[in-house]
Amino acid sequence: MGGGGGEGIEKMVAVGLVWGATNALMRKGALLWEHRQSQLRRSHHRGLLGTAREWAALLLVWQYTLPFLLNLSASAAFFVALGSSPISLAVPVTNAVTFASTALFAALLGEPTRLSPVLLGTSLVALGVWLCIDSSKPHVPS
Repeated sequence: MGGGGGEGIEKMVAVGLVWGATNALMRKGALLWEHRQSQLRRSHHRGLLGTAREWAALLLVWQYTLPFLLNLSASAAFFVALGSSPISLAVPVTNAVTFASTALFAALLGEPTRLSPVLLGTSLVALGVWLCIDSSKPHVPS
């Protein structure tokens, strides 16, 4: 098992990118489902059966289900990556990349975005990821 080398970091960044992209895509799919549901609403049947029907209807929307399945696959890859990376590095790097890529992909999908705060936040995230990666490297005294 590796000790959090470059390969482990690459896996974490890849998982974060997939999570970010699928978060934005699932939001689009959920909005589509909400729109369809609002057009079909005849009566509210709440309770366990009504909730199960709504979940089934959501899972039948491929624009939600495919990104959801890809997101779950990335979760499995994350747990595999945890086997070869320290959790103190894996969690912050993956979550930071997820945050930044969710903002990026949401903007690419046409969601209204305030560019300046997104760029500032993404820059701070990148700085934080760099600090996490740099602090995990063994430092040799000069």
